Amino acid sequence: MLPSSSVPQVDPGKEEEAQLLESSKYHRSDANGAAPAQFGAPSNGSATGYSILEISTGERQSSSSSSGSGVAGAVFNLATSIIGAGIMALPATMRVLGVPLGVAMILAMGVLSEISLEIVVRFSTQLKAWSYGEMVGAACGRAGKLVSQVCIIVNNSGILIVYLIIIGDVLSGSSSGSSHHPGLLKSLDRRLVLLATMLLVLAPLSSLKRIDSLRFSSAASVALAVVFVILSSGVGVVKGIQGKLTTPRSLPSLASRKSVLELLTVVPIMTNAFICHFNIQPIYCELKNRSAARMNKVGRISTLLCMSVYVATALSGYLLFGESTASDILSNFDHDLGIADSTLINDVIRIGYVLHLMLVFPVIHFSLRQNVDAILFPDPKQQLADSTVRFWALTASLLAIVFVGSAFIPNIWIAFQFTGATAGLSLGFMFPALVALRLSKAREKGLECLAWTMLVLAGVASFLGLTTNIYNVVTHHVD
Repeated sequence: MLPSSSVPQVDPGKEEEAQLLESSKYHRSDANGAAPAQFGAPSNGSATGYSILEISTGERQSSSSSSGSGVAGAVFNLATSIIGAGIMALPATMRVLGVPLGVAMILAMGVLSEISLEIVVRFSTQLKAWSYGEMVGAACGRAGKLVSQVCIIVNNSGILIVYLIIIGDVLSGSSSGSSHHPGLLKSLDRRLVLLATMLLVLAPLSSLKRIDSLRFSSAASVALAVVFVILSSGVGVVKGIQGKLTTPRSLPSLASRKSVLELLTVVPIMTNAFICHFNIQPIYCELKNRSAARMNKVGRISTLLCMSVYVATALSGYLLFGESTASDILSNFDHDLGIADSTLINDVIRIGYVLHLMLVFPVIHFSLRQNVDAILFPDPKQQLADSTVRFWALTASLLAIVFVGSAFIPNIWIAFQFTGATAGLSLGFMFPALVALRLSKAREKGLECLAWTMLVLAGVASFLGLTTNIYNVVTHHVD
């Protein structure tokens, strides 16, 4: 939780109204100059608010924030943005770091992510920014806005490709070196299975125009993630009682070059597991009786829930499989677990998590489509929701690109390393820190110090992670 002294709430008054009017040039507006889908709530606390722009033009939107998603629905959507394929890679990071440091890193990344979320909420409401890119643009100009939009596109498209890889691995099987992991539908061609999944499940869910419409599927996806945690933890408890668990590593291993290289790429992977910042604005805009404090509550609950799920999953997965823990933990659930009904438990876990990813997919796709459209059609008069042809064409094109891209990435560890070291760290820490440094008031020394710390740490982690990834790819390093 971010201390109120570090990131104070927006103060009403003439000074801030002048700031908002100054920043309004970064808004999308309609033909009359009124801003659509305002992000902020009025300073008097009324549920039905309008921006400073609307006051200055004498116009007022008819839309109201009194209708929309409640806190629970917003928590499910935000938590779904966080809990995706990242949960599958975390047991492997526990294998690299050891249990004490692994747990500490997950908790630390969760706390830092929550702090950066509250920075995003504060300055988005202060600037009336309708998207992540608009917030960055208000602080860093048009170039900064474009870079942030590109980062969201890289991050989200990479995540969606990872989802398809996992779905394909589970349903059709996968091979790595001399080992083969059979799929649940191993008699069917992988491309055919993925195409059917895309057309019958992912495309219909991705065709919804409001993120609030996904709240029920998001709730189901979070429930499925919890089921995965319960089952994997239950298996671990049973094997522990039977004395079949291996002794976990307490410290990182530096015994080989491969171990050192893996250690340098852990932070970007963990960072990617907490990235949801690009969905803050659309979730806020559809939040019932919206306010910065109410959105911060959503962020804190979501982060706490995800930290709990991540720690339980990472511990249970690593304790179950030890040094054999794969970069995609689902790949480990196709062997005999050494307990009764092992085959049934494996199938339930794998099917449940594939269904979870299918339900997460449209939430991530929503922001991907929004940012691609903002780059291709920057004219504020050309809203995506108003053009059925453009909406469907963009949706179909992005789904096709993700489908094709999933055929060229060998495993999810590589995808998480690159997206985490570049777009993930930028969206989660670098851009929020830059916004805070550019727009915070002179007396907020604590916030400036925090922002500089986040920026430096993110920069170092990005450099180490990216150079290590490039080295691994160029040298094709194997232990």
